[in-house]
Amino acid sequence: MKLPRRRFLHVAASAAALSDVSRVARAQAYPSRPLTLMVFVPAGGTPDIIARVLGQSLSHRLGQSVVIDNRPGGGGNLALQAVARAPADGYTLLLVASPHVINVTLYEKSAITVTRDIVPVASINNDSFVLLVNPSFPAKTVAEFIAYAKANPGKINLTSSGTGNLTHLSGELFRMMTGIDVVHVPYRGTPAAHSALIAGDVHAMFDAVGASVPHIQSGALRALGVTGKARLRVLPDVPVIGDVVPGYAVTGFLGIGVPQGTPGEIVERLNREVNVALAEPVVTARMAELGSEIFTGSPADFAKLIAEETEKWAKVVKFAGIKAE
Repeated sequence: MKLPRRRFLHVAASAAALSDVSRVARAQAYPSRPLTLMVFVPAGGTPDIIARVLGQSLSHRLGQSVVIDNRPGGGGNLALQAVARAPADGYTLLLVASPHVINVTLYEKSAITVTRDIVPVASINNDSFVLLVNPSFPAKTVAEFIAYAKANPGKINLTSSGTGNLTHLSGELFRMMTGIDVVHVPYRGTPAAHSALIAGDVHAMFDAVGASVPHIQSGALRALGVTGKARLRVLPDVPVIGDVVPGYAVTGFLGIGVPQGTPGEIVERLNREVNVALAEPVVTARMAELGSEIFTGSPADFAKLIAEETEKWAKVVKFAGIKAE
């Protein structure tokens, strides 16, 4: 049966209006059950600590529990894949981080990537790294480190907590920009890398500030410079590497993402709640203790950051010739 054109348009308009009402009702009802936040590292790591602090605040604001699900492995890919394959209903969240944008280039043949399969919701923070050396190492400044490395090509061992992550790529960017010749010696995880550096089995390491501060304060490791664009409150006496190597800057980031196809109104709701949660005193105090700088914005702001970081680290991965293990 054919509908007259006027009646057809009326029916179509009514359907569209009902659809709008349905979307509004869905947004108002959300969330009606607990949410899951997938974290790409084991429990106890700095990203996990931040996820739990933020998750607790979000659970109060949303009126539902936020369950932390640790899915380490694949350089962050296991957590990414779990979220990308979850229903796009706002109940499964991903703790998005720098490894996910690095993996876009590192795992070029991967069927799932953060840029294609995850909708950016909100940024959380920026984390600086720090160049560490064993206290017996002869260099006491970044300039002395570069000079020593150039005088001893191939003789400095630069360790990391694993191939392809920021503890590795911070060093590769440093090598690319200074022209030094150092040997990368990866370990499986931060504790093993720290132990090797403290024992003198390796010479230097770029590592996250939060994980390094206890060793710096105890004197077990010496900090030569931080990778951010300004000195840190937690390490006020440690200079900025960029003052010696113009343009050098590394900050890791964390944020929240959801599966592609998640309704826009849910994305906006989550963005608002994350931004408010990050302003709560208990959250800001804990982040400061970890040497982490809170970084808020819109979903579009976070999408822009992901795009920029993906492009930046693609150049470093290709320069270093790094292949996924």
